[in-house]
Amino acid sequence: MKYRSYPGTDFSVSTIGFGLWTTSTGWWGAVNDEQAISLIQEAYHSYGVTFFDAADSYGNGRSETQLGSAFKSCRDKIIYATKFGYDFYNHGDERRGQQEIPHDFSPKFVRFALEQSLKRLQTDYIDLYQIHNVRHEQVVSDELFGLLEEFKAEGKIRHYGVTLGPAIGWLYEGIDAIEQRKIESMHMIYNLFEPFPGNEILAAAERSNTDTGFVIRVPHSSGMLEGNLTVDTVFPANDHRKHRPRSWLLNGVKKVETLRFLELPNRNLGQAALQWILTNPRVMTVLPNIYDAAGLKAFATTCEAPDLTPTELARIAELAQTNFGVSEDEQRFKGTMIRPDSQAQPVAAGV
Repeated sequence: MKYRSYPGTDFSVSTIGFGLWTTSTGWWGAVNDEQAISLIQEAYHSYGVTFFDAADSYGNGRSETQLGSAFKSCRDKIIYATKFGYDFYNHGDERRGQQEIPHDFSPKFVRFALEQSLKRLQTDYIDLYQIHNVRHEQVVSDELFGLLEEFKAEGKIRHYGVTLGPAIGWLYEGIDAIEQRKIESMHMIYNLFEPFPGNEILAAAERSNTDTGFVIRVPHSSGMLEGNLTVDTVFPANDHRKHRPRSWLLNGVKKVETLRFLELPNRNLGQAALQWILTNPRVMTVLPNIYDAAGLKAFATTCEAPDLTPTELARIAELAQTNFGVSEDEQRFKGTMIRPDSQAQPVAAGV
């Protein structure tokens, strides 16, 4: 395992992290708590994974409970990242699949949520406390960011950041959090097949010369870049990908075939996809979807595989210019693609 020093902090993180949405939500199949805790512990003890990303709303508190149970005896060795903002306490039974439930960012609720997370995590501090799927209203809220500074002063959190989502497309929520808030950490979707708007957000951090570190989720484009799907793949009823249009599967499989040159006897496509993301030094850690011990081993050993060569990187860039040879409908985005106070045209994918 390799590690990177998080800018603006006194800790380092494993470049391959572990997102607990796969063990706690049921969106990728059922995992009981005993299995989840065993897998989480194996990630640290066998492979050196030190960054674990939970959220209070994942499984209505379940991911934090799993994480807190896994590392009671070695808390100081592990970086706990979690999130707040969704009011699952009052609306948790209203969730349908991955649909959002109401946010609550009032100071009273946020402080309550923090205290509950600390209890579930069985700790007295959180290393990285993240605004869960921030909206522009929160980006400009001095009250919210002042409260986070209070939590730091009280020693209950060490650092804070924002996550963008749930899907891709939250362009100016990300850019403004960097440029206006100089945010310490940005958590977003970014991968070879979905580089927009992540490229623009990363570029904003570079232009602003901030210390923002990036956490990347969905690095395999919902499993497509693991290289194991075929046109005949049938997703189980409890797999969120079952609800995607068939064109997503057909087009994705075609694009993957153009990248088979990245596969070597000692490097698989999933590892190459992670390495591509990690070529950006602002990326601190990548969170592949880890479902089982085999996937954990494949992803956690990415650092042992041969690095991508300049020739391979150039070929990837060339293929990306033509969307890997596939024509697709223009993607729709839910987030802010122009600044709220601007009449400018939206930024387009690929620009």
